[in-house]
Amino acid sequence: MTGGGITAHRSVWEYLLPLLAGAALPFAFAPAGVFPLAVISPAVLFGLWLAMTPRRALVAGYLFGVGFFGVGISWVSISMYRFGGMGAMLAGLTTLLFVLLLALYPALLGWCSRRFFSRLPAPLFLLLLLPAGWVMLEWVRGWIFTGFPWLGLGYSQTDSPLAGLAPVLGLYGISWAVLLSSALLVLGVRQWRVAGAMRWWPWAGLAALWLGGGLLLLPQWSAPHGKPLTASLIQGNVPQELKWRADQRAPTIDLYTRLSRERWDRDIIIWPETALPAYYHQAETFLNGLAREARENGGATLLIGLPVMGKSESQGYFNSVVRVGTSSEDPSQFYYKSHLVPFGEYIPLKSTLGNLLKLLQVPMANFSRGAKNQPLITAAGHSVGVSICYEDAFGEEVIRTLPEASLLVNVSNDAWFGDSLAPHQHLQMARMRSMETSRPMLRATNNGVSAIIDERGAVLATSPQFEVAVLDGEIQPRSGATPYVRTGNALVLLLMTLVLAVCIWRTRRA
Repeated sequence: MTGGGITAHRSVWEYLLPLLAGAALPFAFAPAGVFPLAVISPAVLFGLWLAMTPRRALVAGYLFGVGFFGVGISWVSISMYRFGGMGAMLAGLTTLLFVLLLALYPALLGWCSRRFFSRLPAPLFLLLLLPAGWVMLEWVRGWIFTGFPWLGLGYSQTDSPLAGLAPVLGLYGISWAVLLSSALLVLGVRQWRVAGAMRWWPWAGLAALWLGGGLLLLPQWSAPHGKPLTASLIQGNVPQELKWRADQRAPTIDLYTRLSRERWDRDIIIWPETALPAYYHQAETFLNGLAREARENGGATLLIGLPVMGKSESQGYFNSVVRVGTSSEDPSQFYYKSHLVPFGEYIPLKSTLGNLLKLLQVPMANFSRGAKNQPLITAAGHSVGVSICYEDAFGEEVIRTLPEASLLVNVSNDAWFGDSLAPHQHLQMARMRSMETSRPMLRATNNGVSAIIDERGAVLATSPQFEVAVLDGEIQPRSGATPYVRTGNALVLLLMTLVLAVCIWRTRRA
């Protein structure tokens, strides 16, 4: 082969490899759950970056991001096409634009690392700079423009030894451990031909990191609080396209009521997000009667997802969970969703983008935002940390309810995403919140996957998808606070900042 042919062949693989590595990475997450891929895929990219110019590193990082997000969040197009009123082409183009924007994160890391830190020795470049830089950008992605923390690398490790880091360092701490593992893997391969014991130190470091994570799975980070509770999660499986039709309101209410009446002896009964297709003030009489019936036939506490109209016109309406009052001395309590989904639940820059409401045709697309620190709902004698839909993707928001809350409740409606990766990825994120907080979670969804999760993130029971189902089970409320509950993401962010400062200092010295 001629020199030109070799160069062309190398160029093809230089760009094909990161694309394929990125496309493989989503299979580290649920439902596939091949968690070693979360180490191997970034390792491919890290190895390529070592020998690249800034421009080539930017392109390689961008292609990696296109593969990663193009496969991992392909489900976005389903909600836009099937339920958002967009045509297939417009939904596809909008999803592609979203993927291309998210791909800028690894592209930026690749360019900055080679542009400003190319003088770092390879071990420091790999072990310090790249993991810290990736984690910081992952954190930025989790809050900028209200945040999109989906597919944070740490989520892929819910069933690996590194999950032991969750109660201590949280999601981003696990992401850092995954990326440090990728760096050690690259160094181990690079030093394989080195004579003597030096060839083994990356592999020893990799083993120590994973063994340390596994050992952290052993401690009990919380204590039992009270007696176990029985719970029933009602999954109505109401099709999204029928949910808000006036002629379907009565059948929907009858369905949820019938399934609940069979379980008045439970401690808690939960209906999913906006399960009741009516405002609270329209359904208040019905709900009071339902609560009275529950109290007289077993004493179950009802938590119901529904929209609530504000007390004044300026307040608008809220995506809410109501703990239905059991008596006049015990009135109803409300949780109003505070972290809204852009374009799904509210329109950013509404004065400019208001016309998108007509384009998207999403019912209830203009919710008001609830307060960040709301009084906790009480159920069956316990304080409950409630989240709605993808609020459980934000660890620092969930820990606002702790350590007072002894259990977590999440209500969701993943029907927006059809039979895709999204419901399984979402369940994995909910499991991470239980791991971080050492609290059990009851997760009620409209069409699956409803789940009962223990304080270690283990799934005790799940519902079948796309079926009318009731998930019955038992959980043990917990008390106490994990290190992550006390520090949030601050500890990891401080460590990453110090690491990047060392890299800057070392580069300036060079």
